[in-house]
Amino acid sequence: MIAGITKETLAGERRVAVVPGSVPALKKLGLEVLVERGAGAEAGFPDAEYEKQGATVASSRQELTGKADLLLQVRTPGANPEHGRAEADMLRQGQVLVGLADPLGTPDAAAVLAAQGVAIFSLELVPRITRAQSMDVLSSQATVAGYKAVLLGASALPRMCPMMMTAAGTIQPAKVFVVGAGVAGLQAIASARRLGAKVEAYDVRPAVKEQITSLGAKFVEMALETAASEDKGGYAKAQDESFYRRQREMMLKVVGSSDLVITTAAIPGKKSPVLITEEMVKAMAPGSVIVDLAAERGGNCELTKADQTIVAHGVTIMGPTNLPATVPYHASQMYSRNIVTFVQHLVKNGQLSFDMEDEITRETLVTRNGEVVHARVRELLAA
Repeated sequence: MIAGITKETLAGERRVAVVPGSVPALKKLGLEVLVERGAGAEAGFPDAEYEKQGATVASSRQELTGKADLLLQVRTPGANPEHGRAEADMLRQGQVLVGLADPLGTPDAAAVLAAQGVAIFSLELVPRITRAQSMDVLSSQATVAGYKAVLLGASALPRMCPMMMTAAGTIQPAKVFVVGAGVAGLQAIASARRLGAKVEAYDVRPAVKEQITSLGAKFVEMALETAASEDKGGYAKAQDESFYRRQREMMLKVVGSSDLVITTAAIPGKKSPVLITEEMVKAMAPGSVIVDLAAERGGNCELTKADQTIVAHGVTIMGPTNLPATVPYHASQMYSRNIVTFVQHLVKNGQLSFDMEDEITRETLVTRNGEVVHARVRELLAA
């Protein structure tokens, strides 16, 4: 059985699904490893490093897809709006894709691949259970995004982050407000604290208060009913508009007094809730910065424009949609560990095992045998 590692085609996507150091783990499973020429170059992993680890370099995508049974990608066609259809057309019946597929956002792409007889395992759907933690690409990549968001915001601020006592006077620390304390938010808090900023944070899930305070940040208390704010997987649940309206009213003062606001509140498969209104932006001091990590699905700030940096009311608003790709070396290392661990879970005696009794396999399998088999994706297609 041949595992193929593709070169990513989406503009700005510099990560690679498997780094050279992970090739031996795939070979130990009984797989041959084929890597598309230049697949890891932008992440800092030249072809020669793959060859040293026992992989074979394919000269083109056509050669790779023609030979590989199992394709390992960062972005499968469903998560590649630019070139996804062209990539899908190269695939053949019986092939298996593993990677980010955005099946809840682009269910039609899953239907196209199902019709071609291609099986897809979507890593966004890895369940949040203990034995799947080492396969959780959303968490590993969110760690990178949270770190980089602070660096972006700090570099755009017209002030320094730490308190400094100098002969020229005392410099007060920058005030950073992090909205959402998932993996990205917690990493943002930790990174801002390392830079010496004064950090406050808020999350609709009261259970994360201890995690926020343990990192040295202040938890912003809001008098809201939050008992049903978290789903069984630990993700924040979408709330009704009246909840978000009350939340925005309470956040106005905190946002207005902050120098840097980082928002991370995303609901899987749904539009991001608007938490920062134009009124709040107006309340911020000129030169303040907002980094909106929810920009890909509309943004937490109502003025955010995906993949653009704008200035509104004197405030710089950044809407990056793929920060992990800007730190491709380490982001790829982490992603590679996740995807190889997932493949180790699937492959038995050199062959793929579709054990539908297993929660990890069942929850991540989107298409098989010409059909969309994932219940949530089927519901979206029916709707």
